[in-house]
Amino acid sequence: MWCRSLAWLFKVPYQLRGSTRHRSLWLPHGRRTVPVAAARWHHTAPESLKCAWQLHGDHLELRYANTLMRFDFVWLRDHCRSASCYNAKTNQRSLDTASVDLGIKPKAVRVDETTLFLTWPDGHVTRYGLEWLVKNSYEGQKQQVMHPRILWNAEIYRQAQVPSVDCRSFLETDEGLKEFLQNFLLYGIAFVDNVTPTKEDTEVLAERISLIRETIYGRMWYFTSDFSRGDTAYTKLALDRHTDTTYFQEPCGIQVFHCLKHEGTGGRTLLVDGFYAAEQVLRQAPDQFELLSKVPLKHEYVENVGDCHNHMIGVGPVLNVYPWNNELYLIRYNNYDRAVINTVPYDVVHRWYAAHRTLTTELRRPENELWVKLKPGKALFVDNWRVLHGREAFTGYRQLCGCYLTRDDVLNTARLLGLQA
Repeated sequence: MWCRSLAWLFKVPYQLRGSTRHRSLWLPHGRRTVPVAAARWHHTAPESLKCAWQLHGDHLELRYANTLMRFDFVWLRDHCRSASCYNAKTNQRSLDTASVDLGIKPKAVRVDETTLFLTWPDGHVTRYGLEWLVKNSYEGQKQQVMHPRILWNAEIYRQAQVPSVDCRSFLETDEGLKEFLQNFLLYGIAFVDNVTPTKEDTEVLAERISLIRETIYGRMWYFTSDFSRGDTAYTKLALDRHTDTTYFQEPCGIQVFHCLKHEGTGGRTLLVDGFYAAEQVLRQAPDQFELLSKVPLKHEYVENVGDCHNHMIGVGPVLNVYPWNNELYLIRYNNYDRAVINTVPYDVVHRWYAAHRTLTTELRRPENELWVKLKPGKALFVDNWRVLHGREAFTGYRQLCGCYLTRDDVLNTARLLGLQA
């Protein structure tokens, strides 16, 4: 996988290192002195294999809940949740991490069926629940998903029959809001029906789940084909699939669309699950997935129209993944705004073009295209870090309004309702 070149960062040696002097270890049947060089597995009880541990020169090795974990001693001291080290009321660390001796080692270790106890040289005792350690260990995190999702193509999404949420339920009940957010988190898109077709009502809708992110396009924007901005979107031309604001250092997280009026033909909205397409690349060509997650690209927006003068540059790979579990969290794909590729040598860029072609082929497969006709009263929320959007060409007068939302606030709202986000 792509992160193998960083494996040395996370590798913990199996061999014993450090001093061979004796150390006191607290075991269930009493206190015993064991030389570090003779480290061996200890169990919570002779007849139990549920939890076992052994002490090495610079880390503790713990086996629990079918997970083999390794904890650096400094990490174990730094994450202490005692009252003197951690403020449970504010959920903030009180311990000064820089004050922890980088060569610290526990003076005594004891493990029962549910808890790890560590006694440090100064007499301070740290307690960890074993379940907490599994959840928060590096090895445990590798097995977990940060953001549960359902990847989809057009057929998968249609068969799921994901319901739209009524505007009144969305605005007035936690149940309606939670249903909407669950749909959005799983699929990256969600709809609200029966919205009064005005910019003001769309704004109220957006503020239900987030602060509105004001950008160079303003707070709430009207969207017509008057070429009032230096962007292809302000025309009647078809737009290929893309994500927005790739030229921001942090692309906008969520986009809201609401069609207020269309007197003409065409103009359907195209939606493509970028994560579904990327998953196909990962399965078929993992080396190309790795390249797309490593090569940094510049995206650029240059505008000199009327009073609008902007020059934006954003830098980042097409695919962005969490390094510990290879989970994709952001796709930055916009062929309109991609700037000159001058961040990698010629031989790498040629391989990048091949990888980009593979991803583009997946994104353009007809079976991956979900076409939706936006009509007045139906608002669409799009995860701009995941789902690409576009449109077909249109005739006549077409007016949309919308805005960008701050991703942190949307996820915050979801967590407060008990959803994993």
